[in-house]
Amino acid sequence: MSPVLAGVLQLLALVAALGLSYRPLGDHMARVYSSERHLRPERWIYRAIGANPSVEMRWPAYLRGVLAFSAVSVLFLYLLQRVQGSLPGSLGFVSIDPDQAFNTAASFVANTNWQSYYGEQAMGHVVQTGGLAVQNFVSAAVGMAVAVALVRGFARSRTGELGNFWADLVRGVVRILLPMAVIGALVLVACGAIQNFSGIHEVGQFGGGTQQWNGGAVASQEVIKELGTNGGGYFNANSAHPFENPNGLSNLFEIYLILVIPFALTRTFGRMVGSLRQGYAILGTMAVIWIGFTALMMWTEFAGRGPAFELAGGAMEGKETRFGIAGSSLFSVATTLTSTGAVNSFHSSYTGFGGGITLLGMQLGEIAPGGVGSGLYGMLVMAVIAVFIAGLMVGRTPEYLGKKIGTREIKFAACYILVTPALVLCFTAASFVLDTPAHSMTNSGAHGFSEILYAFTSGANNNGSAFAGLNADTQWFNSTIGIAMLLGRFLPMVFVLALAGSLAEQTPVPETAGTLRTEKPLFTGLLVGTIMIIAGLTYFPALALGPLAEGLAA
Repeated sequence: MSPVLAGVLQLLALVAALGLSYRPLGDHMARVYSSERHLRPERWIYRAIGANPSVEMRWPAYLRGVLAFSAVSVLFLYLLQRVQGSLPGSLGFVSIDPDQAFNTAASFVANTNWQSYYGEQAMGHVVQTGGLAVQNFVSAAVGMAVAVALVRGFARSRTGELGNFWADLVRGVVRILLPMAVIGALVLVACGAIQNFSGIHEVGQFGGGTQQWNGGAVASQEVIKELGTNGGGYFNANSAHPFENPNGLSNLFEIYLILVIPFALTRTFGRMVGSLRQGYAILGTMAVIWIGFTALMMWTEFAGRGPAFELAGGAMEGKETRFGIAGSSLFSVATTLTSTGAVNSFHSSYTGFGGGITLLGMQLGEIAPGGVGSGLYGMLVMAVIAVFIAGLMVGRTPEYLGKKIGTREIKFAACYILVTPALVLCFTAASFVLDTPAHSMTNSGAHGFSEILYAFTSGANNNGSAFAGLNADTQWFNSTIGIAMLLGRFLPMVFVLALAGSLAEQTPVPETAGTLRTEKPLFTGLLVGTIMIIAGLTYFPALALGPLAEGLAA
């Protein structure tokens, strides 16, 4: 079987698995977030944190809940790392330095999971499982809660109430993420991923010498790393490490985990707004972009020219032979079009155009299908922009799902799409103006520029993957990327929740003959075009200096 055919079959198997999961999971999540019943374990949690889950919140109160919970989470995770050397199960590792502890705390709470450290050489069992893995659950649940609040803004009328943040947070963990993670961890263990609390072992190497390996609760952390679109690996090699991702089957399963909730949330959206066809339109937009990027990535990685490419069957540098080009391409597109950040290959070793595809996937806003929650609310904001553009073309007040998109709503949407590019481009520019940051680059020229552009794109978009080649464990990068991650996560949430509150207060507008049919393929095409044009106008100059220049020079 040719590698190309194997890649096509993997893609078809993945699409089939996602299709089978779409309806039951999407409907389940709609029931979870619409239910008025509280499970007994949930009531225990509410009692412990002093929250009343039955009290409806307007958007400022909902936002305060998001920010307060996240601030406490950052402080807790920072302190846990700073006292690691005194904790049991630390495997003899010392406490983490202040700048790196801040960077890691900001990273995992912001659902970014950027790592400027070697996991197996820095973090003990307590920090890995009691700190990082816990944040993998709750940070994902925060994103889902904000998405559901925006959906309620479209679904409700003549009220500013968006639900209860604490109820949405707890339900997302208890009823969705935790059960799926338990099942997924068992699958990964069956595939060969490890799950233990062993210490450090010194093992012999082929040809002489020894190497130190340490175990850990890897399968349980790996599954929520992918399922919650987090990305932080137990080991520095991330999902290229055989303890995390042993074989081709586990690789395909992990890609499925990355994509299943973000895609299924479009069905949840359709259910909650009372029109499944609206959910299908959003799903179609996500699917078109995802499949297009996957096809482009496979083409550019298989089509490399030269003796080395021909002997290897494509651009195999930086890729694991057990996954091949197809498995690596599928994974890289899935992880950069979502906010996952997990990698099973070195993106820095991809062809110039291949590296550009991973960059552009993040720069679109990671909305195809995006992170859990963040992908859906990012796509809905882009839908608001697309409706506004359509309204300008016909001279009509734009409407979406029966809600008028007026000056206030479009300001919130515009602020949302401007925050992340401003962070990425300003911090990238500052890194080249100053002397010290440029010394962290392994490569010079266009590829070196891509290393730094990728780092801030990954941080500000809450992706977390690394281009590799950049030494990011410096005070400059730990601090600036940490700031970019926090602002890139929570500033957009401010505008999303403000938009949700504004929409929920409106009285629905009845459909007329002039209403734009947003459930039709025409709107899907308009939305895809809007996304590509906005990203292109924003990032094309930076991409031209990096991956495009490298690709054209190859």
